[in-house]
Amino acid sequence: MERRQLGRSAIEVPAIGMGTWRTFDTDEERRPVVDTALGSGIDLFDSSPMYGRAEDTLARALEGIRDRVQVAPKIWTSSAEEGRAQADHALRLFGRVDVYQVHNLVNVPAQLALLERLKGEGKVRAVGATHYQESAFRDLAALMRTKRLDMVQIPYTPLRRTAEQDVLPLAESLGLGVFVMSPLQQGILGRRPLAAQLNELGVETWAQAVLKWIASDARVSTVLTATKDLDHVPENAAAGSAPFFTPDQRALVVRIAERG
Repeated sequence: MERRQLGRSAIEVPAIGMGTWRTFDTDEERRPVVDTALGSGIDLFDSSPMYGRAEDTLARALEGIRDRVQVAPKIWTSSAEEGRAQADHALRLFGRVDVYQVHNLVNVPAQLALLERLKGEGKVRAVGATHYQESAFRDLAALMRTKRLDMVQIPYTPLRRTAEQDVLPLAESLGLGVFVMSPLQQGILGRRPLAAQLNELGVETWAQAVLKWIASDARVSTVLTATKDLDHVPENAAAGSAPFFTPDQRALVVRIAERG
């Protein structure tokens, strides 16, 4: 698994990370998922209060191995008071937070100030902001230009390439890290490439092709996948290893994706 610098920070992150939306919103044990991820080179886990029980489930799964992983939770509330409560809860669960994000740009003035204070106190290593809709990219870019962020989290797939216009070039110019969310959503897994095409791409599955397409963009720090299927974890992780796609291979993935 290739490791990459998270923007200007001193943090190194894996090319493939793990999200916890839906898959960790449960009282079921998720330690087997975490152990399989670690064995596959995935040691970064993203979460949020928006994901129900996910933060608590992740914390239970990390008991005794917290020092082996990186956690990237979020603040998600319009209330400054509730934001402080969410941060207190995450710090109780995880100790120091590696990457703390303002989820969906909700109340940026209050929540980013909170995260900056926690970073100044040594409780947070890097701060960032996220949004799941391209319609918010203008606001996200404006925030990026303030140079208060270490990273951003955005959607970016062969079918969702708006980020190539402004956000990714801006992140590169400012030295910001980039997490990519929901890479296998919105029907992209319904494509059926030929075996010869997969062979040309040097991958075993279409899911690997999509993940490697994203990871092959050098501006991307980590692609966040989410699964509770233990067989899918190493399959996803394999997309984070060299060789990465050439421009011609990336163009082939786009053609397959756009054909529907």
